[in-house]
Amino acid sequence: MKKFGLTILLLAFFSGVSAQSEKIKIAKLQYSGGGDWYANKTALPNLAKFCNEQLGTTIDEENAVVTVGSPELFNYAFVYMTGHGNVVFSPSEAENLRKYLTSGGFLHIDDNYGLNDYIRLEMKKVFPELEFIELPHDHPIYHQKFNFPNGIPKIHEHDNKPAQGFGLIYEGKLVCYFSYESDLGNGWEDQRIHNDPEEVRLKALQMGANLITYIFTEL
Repeated sequence: MKKFGLTILLLAFFSGVSAQSEKIKIAKLQYSGGGDWYANKTALPNLAKFCNEQLGTTIDEENAVVTVGSPELFNYAFVYMTGHGNVVFSPSEAENLRKYLTSGGFLHIDDNYGLNDYIRLEMKKVFPELEFIELPHDHPIYHQKFNFPNGIPKIHEHDNKPAQGFGLIYEGKLVCYFSYESDLGNGWEDQRIHNDPEEVRLKALQMGANLITYIFTEL
């Protein structure tokens, strides 16, 4: 994260001293194309609260939203993207997202069912030279505070497929994590929305906490 200019956020990550001044900011990504980017409305606030309680972080629990092409994108250390349908990045949006990710930002794409085919095409606009690769189960992202020896946990069933975690690696760094057939964000939501068992929600939140920890300790 050094090149990203987020020194204050790095200092704030494990320090309660700055809780009243500088907070780590995370946001949901708003995109064009007609897909429901606004899905999982309670997910990020719940993840932020969980991380603050379990990791001692100082993450802003506000449900922030940022558009792909906005300069405000660079204000967020972690950006979450979800949805069920179509995604379209304009050339300028793709360029802005690339600059964000190659400068130290991190994007988590969470397939809420139906996003896979669209997002793979659009991320080719961002990184035409890269391919998504499935991360091995011994990757550090699965072994932060919470241990997932079998990789990303399965939260919601869709097509009777195993949960998979894919990554885009730029100059040796994981800049984008794509959770597929898992639906982590649904597990982060308020329990009443999907009626998931608490043990399932806990696994989802723990994996989300690993993602947050990873970007500040491994990148």
